[in-house]
Amino acid sequence: MRHFIYLLSILSIVSCSESKKKTEETLQEKAKRIHEKIITIDTHNDININNFTDSVNYTQRLETQINLPKMDEGGLDVTWLIVYTGQDSLTEKGYAKAEKNAISKFDAIHRLCEDIAPNDIELALNSKDVRRIHASGKKVAMIGVENAYPMGTDLANFKKYYDLGARYISLSHNGHSQFSDSNTGEKDSVWLHNGLSKLGQEAVKEMNRLGIMVDVSHPSKEAMKQMITLSKAPIIASHSSARALCDHSRNLDDEQLKLMKENGGVVQTVAFSSYLNTEKDEAYNAYIKTILKKVADSMGLEWYSREQFTSLTDTQKEAFIKNYPKVKKIGISIADKSPDAPPMVDVSDFVDHIDYMVDLIGIDHVGISSDFDGGGGIKGWSDASETFNVTLELVKRGYTEEEIAKLWGENLLRVLDEVEAIAKTMQTS
Repeated sequence: MRHFIYLLSILSIVSCSESKKKTEETLQEKAKRIHEKIITIDTHNDININNFTDSVNYTQRLETQINLPKMDEGGLDVTWLIVYTGQDSLTEKGYAKAEKNAISKFDAIHRLCEDIAPNDIELALNSKDVRRIHASGKKVAMIGVENAYPMGTDLANFKKYYDLGARYISLSHNGHSQFSDSNTGEKDSVWLHNGLSKLGQEAVKEMNRLGIMVDVSHPSKEAMKQMITLSKAPIIASHSSARALCDHSRNLDDEQLKLMKENGGVVQTVAFSSYLNTEKDEAYNAYIKTILKKVADSMGLEWYSREQFTSLTDTQKEAFIKNYPKVKKIGISIADKSPDAPPMVDVSDFVDHIDYMVDLIGIDHVGISSDFDGGGGIKGWSDASETFNVTLELVKRGYTEEEIAKLWGENLLRVLDEVEAIAKTMQTS
């Protein structure tokens, strides 16, 4: 009798295991169907112009987190490639140097789409372009500008950048610009403008007039609130998460999130570990720090801590950025094999932020971004080839196809349409 009961229990366990397996397969299949059907948009991917040459470019499976093969593998349809310039002195010399850097990045993006891989990727300027290019089977590129610093004090440069393809612009980055205070002012409570400068106020109006989305991911909270008040069009946070879950100045608190909803904008949740779970990120980084240094030493490479980065020369920065992905990849693979390694920030932590913001401000105001090749990347979404894992996690949490489509791009495209429509009204009035 005891033997019979044992056999029944074994059969029951096997049955439950098979049932669970079938459920997991069903979720996987459902997620795959949804992922292939919808348009997936990542609103923030940094670039290095050295990866846009005839011999080294995004048609190859480079160590970069974003490139065409990895986009294909992960089912990522649209990449917003970023024209980023760091903050320097508010002088004509500083503006001129930054302008040269910015134009080189615009040129690189156009070179990819027009010369290097025109049959594989095309630059989109509006939502109609996005849908047309996606339907053709090609990947889509769009351009965002991270820091208006290189525009100097001439508002005509916004039209220049618009004509080059820019469809969102952040008025500052890590440091106060001539247009706006940065979130970094929280560290020492030293502000330059107490929000926006007069030039910054005019810049918001000019972006509205041109049809450029205003990006509030890096400006200070006060600057963001002033932009909300000034803007006639919805705004975006191109790569920010929820401050209630992770108390970092780059994230938006509940007051800001509610203002984004009232404004009709969208917050693109970012897969940047230190903006998702500070405790897990700090514990893991403390553990892997020595591993990365040893890996770099073994490869004969110079290695620097995050604190040292701002003091490096441009040549040192360029070499570090180039080598960082391969060193980190090797380091993580070593850490993964160690039983002592603390857990990494992962896709579940990322979707926790999506859940929080959806609950607070609604499904129509939340989107997705990675900040790949700019510090972003988490376990499960470490590069574009793993993009599907985000959709799978959303399906596991009960999001519908319509909701997932909104999160992955429809919300962003809706804002883009509204910004464009308001610009046309302003231009004809």
